[in-house]
Amino acid sequence: MEHGTKRFRMTRVRRVLNAVIGGAVAYGLGTRDLHLLTTRGAKTGFLRTVPVSVVDNTDGRFLVAPYGEVGWVRNLRKEGYATLRRGGWIELISVEEVGPQRAAPVLRDYLNHPRAAVVGPYFRVGPDASLEEFEREAVHHPVFEIVRSTVVRI
Repeated sequence: MEHGTKRFRMTRVRRVLNAVIGGAVAYGLGTRDLHLLTTRGAKTGFLRTVPVSVVDNTDGRFLVAPYGEVGWVRNLRKEGYATLRRGGWIELISVEEVGPQRAAPVLRDYLNHPRAAVVGPYFRVGPDASLEEFEREAVHHPVFEIVRSTVVRI
């Protein structure tokens, strides 16, 4: 890890914040990009839910791992599918991990957002960096494209 980049740690405060944010998103509150991602644990098989931001741009819809290879990333790599929930809607999704060239503009979009105040310290580049710099950064922040989805009302 390069100097100046934070390393993600799941702390008690982070768990409480995730629970508060998750509760709000479950009721449809918060910004439109926020969703609850539920994956099946790669080792345990238990369902795991975490709040995520969906990047929706002209190239498609994407999930970005701002903290690197965390649990939900490993789970998605193993299964290739998950659910996204927001309010009374659940979206069943299939995903494919994208390579650095496809990930670079998505990562730039991801950081060119107010969320950068929270996740920015985990990146080695800023939103004004070149696409080449984001391609190098992509190895530290997996990006998944949502390739199929079905939305159901609950």
